Amino acid sequence: MKIGYARVSTIDQNPNAQRDALKLAGCEKIVTEKISGASVKRPKLEKLLRSLNAGDVLTVWRLDRVGRSLPHLLDVVGDLEGKGAGFQSLSEDINTTTAGGRLVFHLMGALAEFERSLIIERTQAGLQAARKRGVRVGRPRSLTPAQVKHARKLIDSGERPTAVAKSLRVNRSTLNRAFAITI
Repeated sequence: MKIGYARVSTIDQNPNAQRDALKLAGCEKIVTEKISGASVKRPKLEKLLRSLNAGDVLTVWRLDRVGRSLPHLLDVVGDLEGKGAGFQSLSEDINTTTAGGRLVFHLMGALAEFERSLIIERTQAGLQAARKRGVRVGRPRSLTPAQVKHARKLIDSGERPTAVAKSLRVNRSTLNRAFAITI
C-alpha cells in the first residue's frame, strides 16, 4: 500500500498542494502533520513509521518533509528497508522500490558518510595543530594550581580530604586527580 506523509511547519501553511500531489501519485492513505521540521518529536510520523509493513511505500512530496537532516533521512529509509517497506520522494524522483532509486539513495548516503569523515579528519587535524601550539583543549580544570597547593597544605596539616574537597566545591575524586596531575 502507498501511504503519503505531508508536513507543514506552521498552522498558517496549507498542506493541500502536498496532499494533492500525494493523491495524484496513488497514495491510498495520507497522514498530515503540522509541526516544525526541526522538531525531534513528530508523533504522527513516528506512528506512521511503526505501522508500515513489508510491501508498503512511504511517499512524500519532498525529502525535507521526512528528514531533519541527511543522516536522519538515511536512518528513516534504512529502518523502512529493514521492514521490507519502500520510500518515495516525488519532487526528487527517488523511489527505493526500484534498483535505480536504491542506487541514487545509497549514493546520497555514501556522500554523506564521506562528508562526515572529512569533518572528523579536519577537526582532529585542528586539535593536533592547537596542541602543538601549546593550546590546552578540552574542559577547563576545576581547580587552579593555587587551589591545589592550598588543598595540599590543608591535608598535610591534618584536615580531612573530604572536608577540603567540600570547601573547594569539588568532589573528592576531582581533588585526587588534581594531586596526581601536579605531582
